[in-house]
Amino acid sequence: MGETKTYSGSCHCGKTRFEVTADIQKASSCNCSICGRTGWLMASVPSDAFTLLSGTETQVDYQFGSKTMHHSFCGTCGIRAFGTYAVDGQEKVVVNLRCLDGLDVDALDVQKFDGKSY
Repeated sequence: MGETKTYSGSCHCGKTRFEVTADIQKASSCNCSICGRTGWLMASVPSDAFTLLSGTETQVDYQFGSKTMHHSFCGTCGIRAFGTYAVDGQEKVVVNLRCLDGLDVDALDVQKFDGKSY
């Protein structure tokens, strides 16, 4: 078991800033049509472990397919730093780990997620 830490994150232009508190030891790599094209490495956290500090007004929501996931992106620079969804009645936030400051994504155990099948 690792250590729960609070990470700061942002989009490229910095208008979207957030914090996430989690024990991040592994990442998921999804093969769906959007994640595969953008190269996301992600982790899901409960919504209370995520705080959007700035950028609410610049977020654009994109949905496709089953429309169960809200793929948010910065309307200024286009970076997808996080998204939201619900599973079994619980709100979750999926975080693009490449947007976190101080996290070595190359050191993470990356697991494949078959998003094409959903």
